[in-house]
Amino acid sequence: MATNTIEHNNPITLVQARLAIRTLGEHITPVIKGEPGCGKSTLLKMLKEDMGDGYDYIYVDCPVKDIGDTAMSVPDNAKTKLIQLVTDLFMLDSPKPKVIMLDEFMKTPKLLQTMWTRLMLERSVGDRQLPDKSIVFATSNNSSDGVGDTMLAHAGNRVMIYNLRKPNAAEWNAWATDNNIAPEIRACVAMNPRMMASYLDGGQDDNPFIFSPLRKVLSFVTPRSLAKCDHIVRNREVLGAGLTQSSLAGTVGAAAAEMMSAFLSLSSELVSINAVIDDPDNVRIPEKPAALFMMMFNAIDTIETQDQLAAFMKFVNRIKSAEVQSVFFTMALQSKRVSKLAIKNNEIKEWAKGNYELLI
Repeated sequence: MATNTIEHNNPITLVQARLAIRTLGEHITPVIKGEPGCGKSTLLKMLKEDMGDGYDYIYVDCPVKDIGDTAMSVPDNAKTKLIQLVTDLFMLDSPKPKVIMLDEFMKTPKLLQTMWTRLMLERSVGDRQLPDKSIVFATSNNSSDGVGDTMLAHAGNRVMIYNLRKPNAAEWNAWATDNNIAPEIRACVAMNPRMMASYLDGGQDDNPFIFSPLRKVLSFVTPRSLAKCDHIVRNREVLGAGLTQSSLAGTVGAAAAEMMSAFLSLSSELVSINAVIDDPDNVRIPEKPAALFMMMFNAIDTIETQDQLAAFMKFVNRIKSAEVQSVFFTMALQSKRVSKLAIKNNEIKEWAKGNYELLI
């Protein structure tokens, strides 16, 4: 079996993966490989958002499937022969074209990989053909992750293998803002971008936050585990400090939990966004950078009008840290909601002109 231990050096983003699957998946099977928790399993949901109700969307959890979950030969006594029956998993009674996701394909038992190579190559399940325009794609971890991902060499030659890169801190925070993840978590990531590094980047041997096949730990920072922390952070008053800390550590690891807990203790340092908007020229500026980072994300969640954005930008311009200013600018332009205001806001335009070097 081939393991692809040498990964190619042109990784793609989730947005590019969606485009590749939509464009090419009818004719050749994309296999999207990436580190744990980077969003591979969300691709089917994203494709449904992109492509609408004209398809049947089918999720196949490959490692837990057996031969009988695909097709079986049964006797036809009247004709004294065996016929093949296909499971309803693949919805072949529906005339719609299919979008089939083979999740964790490279962890599939060898015999099933052999069966599914026909699905990936010929768009058929057993002896039954998928409807025209059907799309098949697969996901798995990097072979170098050391979690048991392998593929038969001849099967690898029949597909199109992509390496999926992790989102960086700014990209993840843009997603987290649009999905209402707690501002404390977003601020922690913005101030500690190493949380979104990859062990494949090099120079990350001392990074205590991330997954590494060299460290046998189960809790570490990924885009997925960070999102799960939202439930913990929002219920911290019920859980209490000790259980909150333990819950965070059990989700993203001890180092990230300690860092995140520091942000949770900053409530007394913050100035409300409404107070800033009411008096941007005179309101107190917190001294701790972490508090300022949190305020930037609170503002993105709060601002609804051009006047509010203009007032908050007056406050931003009083902050001496260009890094904090650039976080607000980036999030304002990347937020689906606030960007509609930001692209027409004169204060935002002036800041961009005066800080061009920060945007290169």
